[in-house]
Amino acid sequence: MPINLDAARRFLYDDARLLERHLAAVLFDDAPTEPVVTALRAYRNADGGWGHALEPDLRGPDSQVSAAMSALGILEQIDAHDDPMVTATADWLQSVSVSDGSVPHVLPTASAYPAAPWMQPSDEGFLTYRTAAHLWCLGVDHPWLTSATEWCWNQIETRELAGYEAVFALNFIDAVPESVRAEHAVERFRPSLRADGSIPIPGGVDGERVTALKLSPKPGTPSRALFADDIIEANLDALEREQLDDGGWDFDFLHWSPGQVVEWRGIVTLENLDTLRAHGRIAESTEILGKNSAPLRGK
Repeated sequence: MPINLDAARRFLYDDARLLERHLAAVLFDDAPTEPVVTALRAYRNADGGWGHALEPDLRGPDSQVSAAMSALGILEQIDAHDDPMVTATADWLQSVSVSDGSVPHVLPTASAYPAAPWMQPSDEGFLTYRTAAHLWCLGVDHPWLTSATEWCWNQIETRELAGYEAVFALNFIDAVPESVRAEHAVERFRPSLRADGSIPIPGGVDGERVTALKLSPKPGTPSRALFADDIIEANLDALEREQLDDGGWDFDFLHWSPGQVVEWRGIVTLENLDTLRAHGRIAESTEILGKNSAPLRGK
């Protein structure tokens, strides 16, 4: 069943943050990127890091690794390779990294503010994978990325990874420019896959799992070797069916705060639209909303 693009557009107007609205305009309406950068700067701190619930599961203003990861992901989406904030973020990551080159899951300052139950101060380093992946895609040459990359490969090649650590590790494998090594590394994840291509999330809500499209969101990447075409197509069909009556998509992890729910729904709705487009389920042209509909940027 095709998705309702007009309803998706209205959902973004109803519930998405200004940041996601501007990003949607760039991705789908060929809008300029400067409004995205301007909106993103509001989440930046004087120390070069990012906070202020840019990653909705940490509500405090202080700089956190998950927020830096989110910022780099947005800068990657708009191809902001030369933006000085990219290198400044890498500098901040180096300032908070631990001795093995990884970065902490949550810094201690988060304990003073509302946070998801799984966002407690910890030196667990699994955010390092996706953070390094964004920097590789942004073309960064930075000392922290060198040490972080070494840490990522060591974890992937010596440990059995599960849950979201497996997701983020596959993000890294898809981004790092070592094709032969990546080709061998993805096979380490095959035994963890269920028949439908998903993996369960230990300790998550009932039935929480990560789908094949979350494990391998982009065609033509090394991780795609793990999944037969029919699994990807079935996942795309399911993703289309999961659009709700209000036009948006929901997420399957814990809804613990009204603000968190609203913000995550805007993020995942835009992510799902972009995934569907990347797989040919939405036209690449700016007419995706229909000739009689206003563009996502509302002009």
